[in-house]
Amino acid sequence: MNKNESLKGVIPIIPELLAPAGNYEKLVTAVHYGADAIYLGGKMFSLRAKAGNFNDEEMRRGIKYGHARGVKIYVTVNILAHNNDLAGLKEYLLKLQDMRVDGLIISDPGILMIAHKTVPGLPVHLSTQANVTNYSSADFWLKHGAIRLNLARELSLKEIQQIREKVQGELEVFVHGAICISYSGRCMLSNYMNGRDANQGNCAHPCRYSYKLVEEKRPGEYFPIEEDERGTYIFNSKDLCLLESLPQLVAAGVDSLKIEGRMKSIFYVGGVTRIYRAALDYLRELPAHMWIEPKSIRIPQVCIDEILRTGTRGTTENFIKERPGSGEMIYSSSRAVQTYEPVAVIREIGAIPLVEIRNTVRVRTVIEYMSRGVDVSEFKIVAMTDKEGRRVEKANPGNQLFLQTEPHLALGEVNGILRRKKEVRNV
Repeated sequence: MNKNESLKGVIPIIPELLAPAGNYEKLVTAVHYGADAIYLGGKMFSLRAKAGNFNDEEMRRGIKYGHARGVKIYVTVNILAHNNDLAGLKEYLLKLQDMRVDGLIISDPGILMIAHKTVPGLPVHLSTQANVTNYSSADFWLKHGAIRLNLARELSLKEIQQIREKVQGELEVFVHGAICISYSGRCMLSNYMNGRDANQGNCAHPCRYSYKLVEEKRPGEYFPIEEDERGTYIFNSKDLCLLESLPQLVAAGVDSLKIEGRMKSIFYVGGVTRIYRAALDYLRELPAHMWIEPKSIRIPQVCIDEILRTGTRGTTENFIKERPGSGEMIYSSSRAVQTYEPVAVIREIGAIPLVEIRNTVRVRTVIEYMSRGVDVSEFKIVAMTDKEGRRVEKANPGNQLFLQTEPHLALGEVNGILRRKKEVRNV
């Protein structure tokens, strides 16, 4: 555990940065941009069933890749199980132990008990689905075998600090990503509307749907709940972003900071991971006297600006300072306007790097390279050539091309992401 005995004038231990990986490519991207640990799911027993996830071969490969770079790999076994879901669980757990995973993420007490009997050497991290909202509940789970608790997302900073003072186990908090409209991720809305059980990994995300009002005696007449021609997204929360609260979370003695997003793109995973990595590295270098008043520490503005270029629904601090209100929702659409988008991923470095295209791009397009740190460098595409040496004026997603830029993209690294600013069209 990262235990901080005194926080007055002492540099606290910087927490682990825990990033999501919905597939192998996202794992590689998160590692490239500075994650200390990765959480992922297999094809069974995992929430986010639509994330792609890892088969046995991919998981072994991902674990080997992470461990070779000093990155821990945690595997989600976090469904709320029914009786028939327990079939094959012991065999799966033994397989994960053989793969040398660094921990299991579990929410169901029955699965936790089976894990302790079957693979007692594997650390258990309690999922946010278990809804730990107080120090007594935290103490209960720690006494029943969990070594780390992912606290409910409905907690304030003060409540997190109180739990830290009362218990000795590791504490983990979500700092970025989508927020479920229901209690720390437990939801039945998808089940009722689509027959897809969110608590078993098959959520249809009905909280992102557009809703209108129907009056019983006027069927077929749909009224907007608020005046908006597109309807109203009444359940659609903005995305969590605790970047500006990092100093206080670090000072509180939180052991791990978790990013949501196993279903998000590599642009999101890489972009968010790199900014939180940069912010934590900045905090690591602060002198001890700055930590006398953690709330006075400011994250560099460049980090704030950059995180907004990776978002999907705007940002909210949720419960961390005060109870959220209607301003923490995004009613007009399921997503906020995106200002940047990925162009390509570098696959081979050199004077003229080989890239894999992610969005249609043309010669003369101005692009930006996302470094591992917070810096961004601008380039102009002057030529694109395929592997047969033919010039290409327009490249489509999936194409692998040699990219010639001005200035030369000499600083590019394999797995680095290239992006561009999206054109704003007047409607």
